[in-house]
Amino acid sequence: MVEVITREELRGIDLSHAKAYQGFEPSGLPHIATALLWPKKLNDVVSTGVDVTILLADWHALVNDKLDGDLERIRASGMLFMEGMRAMGLSDAVKFLWASDLIENGSYMATLLRVAKSTTMPRLIRALPIMGRSEKDVSSDFSKLIYPLMQVTDIIEMQIDIAIGAMDQRHAHMLCRDIQEKLHMRKTVAVHGPLLSSLKGTGRMDVSTQGFKKMSKSDPDSAIFLFDSEDDIRRKIKSAFCPARKTEGNPIVDIMERIIIPYFGRDIIIDRPKDKGGELHVESVEQFRRLYESGDIHPLDVKSAVSEILIDMLKPAIRLSDRLSEKIEFVRGS
Repeated sequence: MVEVITREELRGIDLSHAKAYQGFEPSGLPHIATALLWPKKLNDVVSTGVDVTILLADWHALVNDKLDGDLERIRASGMLFMEGMRAMGLSDAVKFLWASDLIENGSYMATLLRVAKSTTMPRLIRALPIMGRSEKDVSSDFSKLIYPLMQVTDIIEMQIDIAIGAMDQRHAHMLCRDIQEKLHMRKTVAVHGPLLSSLKGTGRMDVSTQGFKKMSKSDPDSAIFLFDSEDDIRRKIKSAFCPARKTEGNPIVDIMERIIIPYFGRDIIIDRPKDKGGELHVESVEQFRRLYESGDIHPLDVKSAVSEILIDMLKPAIRLSDRLSEKIEFVRGS
């Protein structure tokens, strides 16, 4: 994980009685950050005894104008999230909950109003990056300001001890902690993991950097999707941004370091030409980073290895593609 706010608070939680959640906006096809990386990390959380729920934020996606505001397509996307994450090994102990079901709870609106009365317009505007929005979007659609309020209300209504998310959710979690303090509630611990860079290239792996671009469900060539064909995976990796000797902001290096090295579970081999050193066995992030930065690993060689290993890792989901083809095309809008 990238950060914990705060580690001292986390140490004070009895994990065997703790509740954690992670929210996902079902706004397209799940990509490898959502449905390959996070199931592995959530399984690690479950192994500590924590009760984990994934919130499928269908109403949030509707507010955020995802999938043309078509709630039927949004829920079809959510079903693909569930099936895809389970196929990729998500523990059966992890529960799924639709935001629309949570919102039907009789106390949700009362909590939302209490949350709204505990913050200010400028504070809400500062939280808009969680949904990829800015102050400009609010001027034409006030509902965008409700989104961060809903995220805080979700956490309070679910009585969450630990909120989990990528670094782009930091604004929402800090807003929640601010409001909980004003309401004299125990603050929810925030645990943040990495974002995967867009295949098209970004800046450094830092969401505070304006140039950072993550893998996006709305940009097909920025991400590897769970149900991509083998040919699509090879094509996308082949054309991806991957500067020699540079590891920061390098999406292929991100995939190797964040997904393949920690979670592949078998020998990781980079097949270099014999005159460039031949077959290389990767044993750690530190070793890979050192060799890539020194030029001992060429971008084309690491791209080839990443393509074939990802195809291997994604086989359980790829096998679902035929059965789910209608739903996949419906979500795509085809």
